Amino acid sequence: MSKAGLDNRHRNHDGEISHKHGNTLIGTLRKIYGQSFAAGYPATDKLSDVLLHLNETSLS
Repeated sequence: MSKAGLDNRHRNHDGEISHKHGNTLIGTLRKIYGQSFAAGYPATDKLSDVLLHLNETSLS
């Protein structure tokens, strides 16, 4: 389990700042960004899987 560090970011046991996880479901993101988000992919797909298909590492 990670703890909040001095700068309020969570860190792993070795002190490294935790990275974001791609396990957010496309359906969840569609509630925020609209139904056209990641069109053509099922709502049950994970963001990390869709990004692999798009050959991208992040949405930004």
